[in-house]
Amino acid sequence: MGIDEGAALHSPRGRGILVATALASGMAFLDGTVVNVALPTLGRELGASLSGLQWVVDAYLLTLSAFILLGGSLGDVLGRSRIFLAGTLAFAATSALCGVAGTLAMLCWARALQGMASALLVPSSLAILKSSIRAADQDAAVGAWTGLSGVMTAVGPLAGGWLVETLSWRSIFFLNLPLALVAALIGNRCLPQAGAPAQGALDWPGATLGAVSLGGFVYALIEGPPHAWPRPAWLGGVLGVVALVAFVAWERHAARPMLPLALFGRRQFSAANLTTLLMYFGLSGAMFLVVLGLQQGLGYGPLGSSLILLPLAAIMLVLSPLAGKLAARIGYRVPMTIGPLCSAAGLAIAAQAGLFARNLIWLLAGMCLFAVGLSLTVAPLTSAVMSAADERDAGIASAVNNAVARVAGLLGIAVLPAVGGVSTAMTGAPFLGAIRGSLLATALFCAAGGIVSWFGLPSRASRQTVVERSASSIR
Repeated sequence: MGIDEGAALHSPRGRGILVATALASGMAFLDGTVVNVALPTLGRELGASLSGLQWVVDAYLLTLSAFILLGGSLGDVLGRSRIFLAGTLAFAATSALCGVAGTLAMLCWARALQGMASALLVPSSLAILKSSIRAADQDAAVGAWTGLSGVMTAVGPLAGGWLVETLSWRSIFFLNLPLALVAALIGNRCLPQAGAPAQGALDWPGATLGAVSLGGFVYALIEGPPHAWPRPAWLGGVLGVVALVAFVAWERHAARPMLPLALFGRRQFSAANLTTLLMYFGLSGAMFLVVLGLQQGLGYGPLGSSLILLPLAAIMLVLSPLAGKLAARIGYRVPMTIGPLCSAAGLAIAAQAGLFARNLIWLLAGMCLFAVGLSLTVAPLTSAVMSAADERDAGIASAVNNAVARVAGLLGIAVLPAVGGVSTAMTGAPFLGAIRGSLLATALFCAAGGIVSWFGLPSRASRQTVVERSASSIR
């Protein structure tokens, strides 16, 4: 079967594939943000300290970042539909564990298991789109997937704030159960049937070294900055470096490597992932800083501060599919250059004339411009990563890109507040001034993403070349 064969996006089966994959992956993305607004209430009920609350968030991100490469590899070897459905059901089960947790320790362990389930479904979700939707519709499908997933991510804090205020912090986890059930039912009906497992064993040494490397780095980033880099944090970082060196050495000589390093020899793949690192570094920092500024600097509550994200959700829902189609026509370079520069300008406006000046209209204008730039960037970025890989490497290409995005998010939250000297002990104008400095730094990182795209991506989309290369590799 050639890569051009597949479901049309606007066919019943094509729409089912899109809804199932976007709903499940969006659910996983949502859970990375929805917990934040519940932390104060959760802390009071479970008697959690500040470090305990940090681990409620970080336990999820840690296992997601550490195991997402293995999740992509499992999908390529054992069947993407099978791994996707298993991950979706596991996510529902671990969400239920989070909802019934009676202690902080139980909640953190359940969140870690939830991150592992997310590592199964997210890379398989995007790879299914590439392998199941016909080539002519793939850019539009990725754009729609990005928009729907992004909307769920953006409305997460709003939904969380409303649920916490009206029901309980436990309801934000139980919300995942009906979403996962719908995604699994639609997926079971519309996704391609899993055939026989692919030949070849899993690269367990590579998977282990990759997980240890990412886990060591993430642990160091989580525990190092808040505690003046104690010995365990340094050891975690050293372990991450050693495991990374061993991982690269193993993958270079393994008969069937989990991560084909030749992917990074493709300029488009490397440039798109570097842009991902810079943009998600800025995105995660911006979301954290703006909500923090509204709550602590201007006195908004959790629900009120999250309303600022609603226009972002609407803009991404409308523009992301259009950006995917635009990239299919004119190539990735132009939208992925204009988009980050637009986002940088929006963040600069939000910092200078919005949040710092206590002018909500300018803040909203800046964040809307930021969302426009983000919409222009993310869908073409995802397509650029996926089109740079052969169909057989789609799962691992998606996993690499998702791992880069998750690690960038951890870096952004850990590093960017320190750039402006943000401290929760500060109040009033000094606090907002520190927020402004950090937001301006996020703008610079977004602008750097645009520069990388201009010099690193081809001027035209190379879909036909990729299709021919992938089809020849299947024959």
